[in-house]
Amino acid sequence: MVVLTQVQSSNAQIATSLPVSMVALFVGATSGIGEATLKQFAQHTQRPRVYFVGRSQDAGRRIAAECRALNPEGEYIFIPADISLLNRVDDVCREIKRRESSLNVLFLSPGTAVVHTETTEGLRIITALVYHARIRFIVNLLPLLQQATGLRRVISVGGGGSEGPIDTADFEARTASVAFYRGHITSMTTLALETLAKQAPTVSFVNEHPGPVKTGLLREVDNLRMWIVWLVLLLFGRWIYVALTESAERHLFLTTSAKYPARHGEDDGVPMPEGVPIARGVDGKAGSGVYSVRWDGESAEHTIEVLEGLREHGIGEIVWRYTESQFKRIAGVEAL
Repeated sequence: MVVLTQVQSSNAQIATSLPVSMVALFVGATSGIGEATLKQFAQHTQRPRVYFVGRSQDAGRRIAAECRALNPEGEYIFIPADISLLNRVDDVCREIKRRESSLNVLFLSPGTAVVHTETTEGLRIITALVYHARIRFIVNLLPLLQQATGLRRVISVGGGGSEGPIDTADFEARTASVAFYRGHITSMTTLALETLAKQAPTVSFVNEHPGPVKTGLLREVDNLRMWIVWLVLLLFGRWIYVALTESAERHLFLTTSAKYPARHGEDDGVPMPEGVPIARGVDGKAGSGVYSVRWDGESAEHTIEVLEGLREHGIGEIVWRYTESQFKRIAGVEAL
């Protein structure tokens, strides 16, 4: 476990260890972990330029003002968008590409507890948010990430460490239980990140599970299992929650620490505090560029075994073919 004091020590060095005027994009950042981590990033960096995406204009104006109060030298640009639609994802990416030539950080945390609703593009809304939209952002913006100096990192906040079997006959998992779905979609995400890391070995990719954090995720629920989760957290959350402030500090550490380097990276983050080893990648090797991480910042050993079995059956290639086919069906092209 990376203890909180080590996290805080690392974060305190960001302003002096990382470049001035880093560019970051936070997706799903108008509430919860995304918003809290965005504010930590604003507070600890020098003259950052931060784009953040969400649905609420009011929340966007409020958060931009609060970030300016934390760091008046930064620039905070809100982009309103419903990114459950891949065509809107492409619109956001076009805007970023028009404004920027490089991108240091892509932080992805959109989510929902709604499991039965579909988007107008023919995807389950939960899968669109936790998988398709996230991978589409990465694919579209990977050239900008590769052009960055000092830090090149993608963070996906989801189910890291919960990888499980994948149903290749039902990638949307429409017929699966909620319990199966978690392992299924987490494995799809991690395998997709592995594919992208092969294309961009100088970029670091982290699939992370934040643990139980009190956010607004459960305000929209349409299934019994999630209602039960909501009730359990309502009754017992005070004893099991990770505080939102601590969670944000830990996510900033994931975003900036040299503990999670790219496979072929240089200047891959803030130097690690004494006693903190480089993380093991999902291939079992230290510093290999793709990480599946628990809430405490450590790699999940379970993941290595699960993914090895999936790779033996060529599931990574099958997942990627499916992903590109959906991108082409919906957006007309595999990437912008």
